[in-house]
Amino acid sequence: MKPVHEPLDILKQYWGFAAFRPLQEEIIHSVLEGQDTLALLPTGGGKSVCYQVPALCREGICIVVSPLIALMKDQVQQLQQRQVPAAAIYSGMSAREIDITFENACNGAYKLLYLSPERLKTDLAVSRLQRMNVNLLAVDEAHCISQWGYDFRPPYLQIADLRSYLPDTPFLALTATATADVLEDIQEKLAFRKKNVFRQSFARANLSYSVLYEHKKREKLLDILRNVPGTGIVYVRSRGETKEIASFLNRHGFSADFYHAGLPPADRNSRQDNWMTGKTRIVVCTNAFGMGIDKPDVRVVVHLNLPDSLEAYFQEAGRGGRDGKKSYATLLYTPADADQLRFHQQAAYPDLEYVRRVYQALGSFTQLAIGAGAGVSFDFDLPFFCTTYKLDTAPTHSALRLLEQEGWIALSDAAGTPARVHVTASREALYDYQLRNKQADTILKVLLRAYPGIHNGFAGISESTVAQYAKLTPAQVRQVLEAAQKEEILVYEPRKDKPQLVFLRERVASESLSIDQAMFRFRKQRAEERVEHAIAYAETRRCRSRQLLAYFGETESEACGICDVCTGRNKSELPAEVFESMERKIREVLRDEALRFEEILSAFAQKRHETVAKAIAYMLDEGTLLQDADEKIHLKGSD
Repeated sequence: MKPVHEPLDILKQYWGFAAFRPLQEEIIHSVLEGQDTLALLPTGGGKSVCYQVPALCREGICIVVSPLIALMKDQVQQLQQRQVPAAAIYSGMSAREIDITFENACNGAYKLLYLSPERLKTDLAVSRLQRMNVNLLAVDEAHCISQWGYDFRPPYLQIADLRSYLPDTPFLALTATATADVLEDIQEKLAFRKKNVFRQSFARANLSYSVLYEHKKREKLLDILRNVPGTGIVYVRSRGETKEIASFLNRHGFSADFYHAGLPPADRNSRQDNWMTGKTRIVVCTNAFGMGIDKPDVRVVVHLNLPDSLEAYFQEAGRGGRDGKKSYATLLYTPADADQLRFHQQAAYPDLEYVRRVYQALGSFTQLAIGAGAGVSFDFDLPFFCTTYKLDTAPTHSALRLLEQEGWIALSDAAGTPARVHVTASREALYDYQLRNKQADTILKVLLRAYPGIHNGFAGISESTVAQYAKLTPAQVRQVLEAAQKEEILVYEPRKDKPQLVFLRERVASESLSIDQAMFRFRKQRAEERVEHAIAYAETRRCRSRQLLAYFGETESEACGICDVCTGRNKSELPAEVFESMERKIREVLRDEALRFEEILSAFAQKRHETVAKAIAYMLDEGTLLQDADEKIHLKGSD
């Protein structure tokens, strides 16, 4: 079907850009030609435009599947600001709100509808999708469909079932980080009719990657921030560290703040806004910060801890230098970091008995009867839950993650969802209600004036703002809205300030909880492999950019010339006799076969690992050792 509008015209009209970014136009044309398409664009590559523009080029609606509620809400808000009608359905919404939003979509009220993956297989979703004129199905964060990937989500496996309801609708899968195995798996699991990948190189010519071996990390952090002016991000592992490091930076004269998922929504929003607008120079954060944030002038990204995968590191480091100007991504590393990462990795896979204990506690916490609860949402405060049932936070979080991967529950970040109102009464019924209720009349007039689309769908409102205009208290506004809802004048969804826990299946007795042991072992093994790749990146003296590119399948890249290895930084001298002794032993270890970095180290006593690592680095620099695309090291001439 020929598009009603040309892509470039849509881009100019709604985004104000005169041209597309690299590969965007090719991806859009592929979709408009009806082809299933996989787009691999690095962080900041403009993935959302690849489905938003074709959605507006044709009649009908685009369904966007995304696991990130905060990102969905942000996208919907941005689209509405551009006068593009859009809505989202996700865990934590009431059944009535979901029903109304779906019905509006069937009636053509939106051009884009965002859905969380666990909503796809509900009877309500299936019946409504069959009534919609769906012009495109976009799968964001598509690596979540692959059990080979680093962020597997079981509900993603159900997306391909929609083909039976949408036989002529093209699928567009989008991701920023995927290895060759994951790219194949995405296309297979989404039942692509024909393989079709658009891939932008991950090379970032303006981004200097460095791994600096530093025991005094805080002092080195100060040194980096003094020498690199401009906006920065500092990633740490724990929530407590975010506050501690931010305070440390402020004491030393830097404008810094901290950010993590446990902060109240208003605090998260204000801190992010202050950083985005330049009021705060440095944000110290966990990996909860950064998704969907497009700040082009980030000059430095520092990791005080090694992430547990190169996918995560590449995505986080890639938030630097999106404006194309010179920027720095620096990892501060010690050998102890590797031990810590391996320990955390083991802890991320608790034994089955602990998982059963957590599941039993969830049933008690929610007071949900066995055999009930499929699709029901609950406010969920993890620290309170752990305190109530005397559970340790870290293994409990891991157990919940496993239950999510097995499809028993879903945990959503619905905290901070504003109050929402949709006026459903006819104009005659509304007028009659206003005549009979003076206080309600005042509030309804404010709502109708401030939110002109409130008759057509849900509008996010601020009860405090409405109260201010109506000269009432927020409590009075809530009371009036609840009363109007009972009279079926409107639908009112109060603000949600806590994350949501959703039971995806009926609750079972804990002893009947089924876990796929083979798949559990497979995911654990894959996670261990990702950890070892991350450690190898930190400990292997080879061009940092080439290592990252090789991991993502670009094996023919040139040395970047600007990383710590290419510029000769981070060299520690070894006495000649020590180096010669190490060289002889390394040659003996590698005489019969090529080995990975950690396999070579294992042939030496633990206390010698740092010295051996330096010797291997020198031998790689001199070319007496070579490292292949599989990260294996061998003697030159031995192949």
